Amino acid sequence: MKKNITIIACTAVMFLAFSSCKKAFLDEKPFSAYTPLTVTDSLGFEASLVGLYNHTSTIFSWSDQQGWPSVWQVGTDVANATNNQQGVEIPYYNYETLAATDGGSARTWNRNYILVNLTNTIVDGVENPATTSLSARGKALVSAEAKFFRAYAYNNLATLYGGVPLITKALTGPKIDFVRAPIADVNNFIVSDLVYAAANLPDIESVKTNTKGKMYGRANKFMAMQLLAEVYLRMGKPDLAEQQAQAIITSGKFSLIRNRFGVKTSLPGDYYSDMFQYGNQRRSQGNTESIWVLEQENPNAVVGGITNSPQQRRVWGAAYYNIAGMALADSLGGRSIGRLRLSNWVLYGLYKGNDIRNSQYNIRRKYYYNDPSPTYAARFGKQVPFTGPDTLINICPSTTKWGAFDPNDTFGFAMIKDFILMRLGETYLLLAEAQVAQGKTSEAATTINVLRTRANADQVTAAQMTKDFILDERARELIGEENRRMTLMRTGTLVERALRLNSGDKSKPITGLTARNLLLPIPLGEIQLNKDAVLTQNPGY
Repeated sequence: MKKNITIIACTAVMFLAFSSCKKAFLDEKPFSAYTPLTVTDSLGFEASLVGLYNHTSTIFSWSDQQGWPSVWQVGTDVANATNNQQGVEIPYYNYETLAATDGGSARTWNRNYILVNLTNTIVDGVENPATTSLSARGKALVSAEAKFFRAYAYNNLATLYGGVPLITKALTGPKIDFVRAPIADVNNFIVSDLVYAAANLPDIESVKTNTKGKMYGRANKFMAMQLLAEVYLRMGKPDLAEQQAQAIITSGKFSLIRNRFGVKTSLPGDYYSDMFQYGNQRRSQGNTESIWVLEQENPNAVVGGITNSPQQRRVWGAAYYNIAGMALADSLGGRSIGRLRLSNWVLYGLYKGNDIRNSQYNIRRKYYYNDPSPTYAARFGKQVPFTGPDTLINICPSTTKWGAFDPNDTFGFAMIKDFILMRLGETYLLLAEAQVAQGKTSEAATTINVLRTRANADQVTAAQMTKDFILDERARELIGEENRRMTLMRTGTLVERALRLNSGDKSKPITGLTARNLLLPIPLGEIQLNKDAVLTQNPGY
């Protein structure tokens, strides 16, 4: 027995001695890895591209600061904060407190520049001579998808900050000498990426599908064209914007929703509200208006189906459950907490006549006691009266676009809906804006009347066609959908419109709004870390 142990021990010592003399024995040799430095094959690129959608969703799903959706709406012409504000949104109506240390601006900068670096990693990989596993067409498809997201990130940055550092290659180590590129250079880079994406991305009917053939959320060329139209408008090139929007409308791939469809046609509602029902938002679910839907999955059913816990429903909807005699209900959109409320201009001055976008199914203005328990039986079915502060939070009129009830999450922390980021209704608005900018007021009226006919709203004339009217119509059509702050910053109208249309709020008034707020402050942390060059701050901050 002792002899056997000695032999084994000696063998082990000899093996270790031999191995220690050969360094190669300790060298790692990964046979499969998809890190930024090793993405050279189709599976690696596919995983990286899917990651772009995951990261993009984090731009919308920040729950650590539940007032995040309010940042982009309050202090504009369409919305005000309530007493149920959470914190991050305060500098966006109390503008004198908006400073370079602002958390909302820091988050915006961070999310978009991470997206830039993720896309640069993919583009660099495609252009790497070592990448031989993809065909020329395969490389073009990968590059086009990545470039769309790179342009999307840079358009966000350019709209909100002006000229920003232009990073065209992936960063693989620390860099502390960034400088701001002229806005013209940033714009040209965005246009170059989008032109390439529009030329090389697939048609919407040909996007990559999952096993069920329903993954329409992947990038298509019309997404690039729609974003390009918006960029051209920001650049003051309305003729080019008009071309892009017209091409989408005349493509025959999309149509405005004019009839009821989908999961709730047996219930009271209308065709406009059907577009925003959970289960109706995607093209594969019958929504012929959808151009880009950032598809999410119910996190209670699919682990990792959504990033963080988006707060859109809780922010936009009223906290009706606080009223004695009111119970949580699917028909009321589930549990919301009223972190913002629509401005008086939206509620009482924006819509005229029988505009369907102002119907009871799209903006809920009345609430009825719905708790049948004996305690509240005498109230059941009667209208909840408007009294005092209830009208600001608990039963404030609100858009229904974000309402959705998940029986697995009655507390309603997570929002389970998809994000409709581009749809045909906005395409018409971009087209009309481009036409007005060129003095084509008759054409613009025709364009707007397509939307207003669908909405059962009064027709308009060429004499009514101004930039202001287009922005009014955007609010009518896209309330609760568009990033209103970005729209008003892009058009240079934030200060004038917010002060003219929404300065009378007594609860949370707009204060300190000046021309400096047409751009956000460059985050102070970015300036301080950039010690080897000057990262210039925007004026007034």
